[in-house]
Amino acid sequence: MSASRVPRQRTSAAAVVLSVAVFLGTVLSGCEYEYSADNWDDESTSVAAAPTDAALPRDPHLDEPVSGGELDAWVHDALPDAAGQVFHTGFGTLKADEERQETTTQLPKGTYALTLACRSTHRVSFSIEDGANELVDLSLRCGTSRVNVVNLAADASLLIKVDANGPANYAYRVSRI
Repeated sequence: MSASRVPRQRTSAAAVVLSVAVFLGTVLSGCEYEYSADNWDDESTSVAAAPTDAALPRDPHLDEPVSGGELDAWVHDALPDAAGQVFHTGFGTLKADEERQETTTQLPKGTYALTLACRSTHRVSFSIEDGANELVDLSLRCGTSRVNVVNLAADASLLIKVDANGPANYAYRVSRI
């Protein structure tokens, strides 16, 4: 049995490398980027402006409770002006693990904005009830104010409970929308 042999051709490594180089040169020769005169100006002396909105860490002392005139000023800043009729405003200071309860006067049926704010290094919890229903149950991160809109189906007094795990200032406003 005789097998026919095909003569083996030798390809030199240099020829393979040359073929690959020619191929890549052909493919890549069409890739170039041109800068327009408007975007590239070697004679420009302008320097990029430094970013002005760098995020600076907030001063932790801004969240510490205050008293006296500072408390009055904080309440004025923390509770924005109400557009409607203001029925009740309350504010004060809490010791660690203290709870405060306050009751508003009788409010007529209608829609109200309850604005809540606190100043503390801890969260402050607000709970507001109309006698039968809990209208607001909120643990507020201090340094912000929060407005909750509630609808009273009938005349009612609101029971407002405020408590904190650490020393805190609190403020709230009940205004009719």
